[in-house]
Amino acid sequence: MNDFLIHNDSLPQEELDRKTALETDPSTRSDHMKYMEGMEIIDSDIQDLVLNAFNTYDYNKYTARDVRAALSHDTCSIEDFKALLSPAAEPFLEEMAIRARNETGKHFGNNVYIFTPLYIANYCENYCVYCGFNCYNHIHRMCLNTEQIEHEMKVIAKSGMEEILLLTGESRIVSDVNYIGEACKLAKKYFKNVGLEVYPLNTDEYAYLHECGADYVTVFQETYDTDAYEKLHLMGHKRVWPYRFNAQERALRGGMRGVAFSALLGLADFRRDALATALHLYYLQRKYPHAEMSLSCPRLRPIINNDKINPMDVHEKQLCQIICAYRIFLPFVGITVSSRESSTFRNGIVRIAATKVSAGVSTGIGDHESKYTGKESAAAKGDEQFEINDARSLDTMYQDITGEGLQPVLNDYLYV
Repeated sequence: MNDFLIHNDSLPQEELDRKTALETDPSTRSDHMKYMEGMEIIDSDIQDLVLNAFNTYDYNKYTARDVRAALSHDTCSIEDFKALLSPAAEPFLEEMAIRARNETGKHFGNNVYIFTPLYIANYCENYCVYCGFNCYNHIHRMCLNTEQIEHEMKVIAKSGMEEILLLTGESRIVSDVNYIGEACKLAKKYFKNVGLEVYPLNTDEYAYLHECGADYVTVFQETYDTDAYEKLHLMGHKRVWPYRFNAQERALRGGMRGVAFSALLGLADFRRDALATALHLYYLQRKYPHAEMSLSCPRLRPIINNDKINPMDVHEKQLCQIICAYRIFLPFVGITVSSRESSTFRNGIVRIAATKVSAGVSTGIGDHESKYTGKESAAAKGDEQFEINDARSLDTMYQDITGEGLQPVLNDYLYV
């Protein structure tokens, strides 16, 4: 990747022409289903199972009778789950919420887990049209050094947070595996649980990061619609759909304790994406029953330099339907609702089905001191990936969860 694509201060005309060609001429783009050099290929049949379910799902065929039958069953089958995701289930949202709340109470009690993300770099070599970090977006790029990372971690840990999720843009040049590993080692000094949301890696690289202190890996597939994926991811390693799909399995083979799954709702048909996300977890859970697995359910949010991103394509009632259906189908699985959603929505959904929320969130680089203490740092900062919708601190989130009659949990692991 050329240096100007990373720093992106000013693009020469030939690169602007290339960008236009990528956007308008599919023949200029690489095959999104073909692995690039260095990408590990694993033998797994889960991809075909999920794609077949995605491509054959006709949610309009389900009726109110199918939904009632699904809600009457003690165990939710895949066919029941399809009915609960369908438009026919929308009038049954209250009944679904009651069933979801009962399942959540049986398996998680009143516990709601709290974590925070820490973005340590926003350099990216991908051109994803909906992402604020994309390589063609003119933003302030930054990659924290180890001293800056540790400073951010000290600020966050001082707030009482015990679980952190480390994130980077997708640049193997700037934020390589060794860099991420050093961040994991630092994180283990200050936090009980360390998660990663970085570019997909090979099995041996996941094993190395696990040795450095990482406990779990989150990968957003973005969309399981391979045709839509091709039009949204125009350049870079992220363009390769199957390599991204198999990331969680490679992470588990590398020794990670847990993995998390998600589609970015609103990029394509959200009902099919919700089905595929849950089935991706469902099949992998049966293959690796020892692993901890969870779901996230983010919607699109506005990004810098792009006024075309519409976060309202999936409405709150539809999001609530998806989350309730997830809980009924996968009663043992954790469900995370991020700060992309409003405080009102998150307060409501943790009473029903969600079991994990973020607090004290920033999607920018190097700005936790100003956000946590109110003191403006003299250090440079990197621009945010997207706008958040719930900026509550850990203290406020803790109090609000307690006020809902629930138990906030910062850590439930005992290390010996």
